[in-house]
This record gives sequence, structure tokens and C-alpha cells, in this order.
Amino acid sequence: MAVCIAVVAKENYPLYIRSVPSDSELKFHYTVHTSLDVVEEKVSAVGKVIVDQRELYLGLLYPTEDYKVYGYVTNSKVKFVIVVDSSNTSLRDNEIRSMFRKLHNSFTDVMCNPFYNPGDPIQSKVFDSMVSSMMVQTC
Repeated sequence: MAVCIAVVAKENYPLYIRSVPSDSELKFHYTVHTSLDVVEEKVSAVGKVIVDQRELYLGLLYPTEDYKVYGYVTNSKVKFVIVVDSSNTSLRDNEIRSMFRKLHNSFTDVMCNPFYNPGDPIQSKVFDSMVSSMMVQTC
């Protein structure tokens, strides 16, 4: 079950963070921000080795006792982080990839909105409902 979904700007400030148990929201903010170091490591390692540059999915960033943190980086260096409950063993890697693709497509729709200023926090109700549906579907 996805317990937190975050969109982080190129400059590493949050554009959108949503977590299911709202009482531990600060813990998820910390988890997302600590995962950004691992994202930077993986992105710089990909740049040194000649691999397929179109691969945006970074995979498992790091596991903790309670959660697994997955990462994804767009071509414009916007980062997506999904925190999954580690007790959910039925969630496979291809399902995480499809969650990131769905999140990326919805983020693209937000960016295409002429009333959205890039860099502002995402306040789209459509984006929020899509994230809510992703959190419910994976439960």
C-alpha cells in the first residue's frame, strides 16, 4: 500500500506531498527529503555510465523497517517519490513502474494547464484525486 506520494521540484523543494496516515506526515516529509540524496547519487551514476538515457525509473532507493522508498526522475529533473508499506509483499516492480507512469502522465497534464505557474505547489483537484485513487488501489 502506498502511504506517501511526493513530487519534488528540480531545486529539491516539494511541489506536492500526500500521505495516508496524516498523523505521521512529518515523518514522511523527512523520509522523502532523505531519499533525495539517494536520487542524486543514482542520477549522477547513470550519467557516468553510458546507458539508456530514457530510463526514468530509479527503482528501490532504500528500504527501512516499515517502508520501501521508490524513485523516478523526469527529463526536466522533477523527482517523484513513492513510499510503500513494506508489509505489502504482493506489490511488484512493474506495478510500481505503472504507478510512476500514471503519476508522470497526470503531472504532465498539470504542467499543460495554462493557469499553472511552474514551480508553484500543485493544487489541482484532478491530480489530487488521481493520487488518492493510486493510494486506495494499492491497499
